[in-house]
Amino acid sequence: MLTIHTAELLVTGAATEPGPAPGLPGGAVLVEGDRIARVGPYEELAAAYPHARARSWPGVLTPGLLVRGGDELLERTYYPDDPYEITELGTEPISGAEALADLKMTEPRRGNSARRGTQKLLARGVVAVAGRFTSPAVRTAVVRSGLTIVPPAPYEGPASLDPLAGRTAAEEAFHGVLEPGAPARFAVFAVAGPTELLVEGPTSCVATVIGGRLLHRRR
Repeated sequence: MLTIHTAELLVTGAATEPGPAPGLPGGAVLVEGDRIARVGPYEELAAAYPHARARSWPGVLTPGLLVRGGDELLERTYYPDDPYEITELGTEPISGAEALADLKMTEPRRGNSARRGTQKLLARGVVAVAGRFTSPAVRTAVVRSGLTIVPPAPYEGPASLDPLAGRTAAEEAFHGVLEPGAPARFAVFAVAGPTELLVEGPTSCVATVIGGRLLHRRR
């Protein structure tokens, strides 16, 4: 099925010179299967593909985000199961060797925690994680979530659920470019543009698409 995703501003992530990537007001991407078929003004794509399903989003549509320290976030952090564990453990993620040892972690429990962690990342517009995973259950949870795994950079800084943490521009966290033939992997944020995204943060995410599938939508 063909789907057109459009927003008030489209930022493809493709910059022809140093500086912020240019934006297209009222821009859209045409998705066919798991790939982007075309990019351009919404009116142009809608006229050319009148039978395509249309999804209109508020804010800015950008490439999805890359989060650093994925192994720290998903393999060495525990996310309590809401509502079953929050009375005992609280709602905040738990990390640290001693605290995790007290939880008597098993592989299934690691995998279930990682699954909850990936949902938090998808809700922040994340489409890829950098890290090396040694737990089979965690790696399986990450792969099944749709997130792409990439090798970590030589220095990544402290791990954070916020993929924009430590960035000087939102574009630094973009993973990939929105262009014909590229994977249909992007996010939409309820902000005016990348500059505002850096200020408001990734919790402004309203939709995350990976492989052409809508994996997160703000309710």
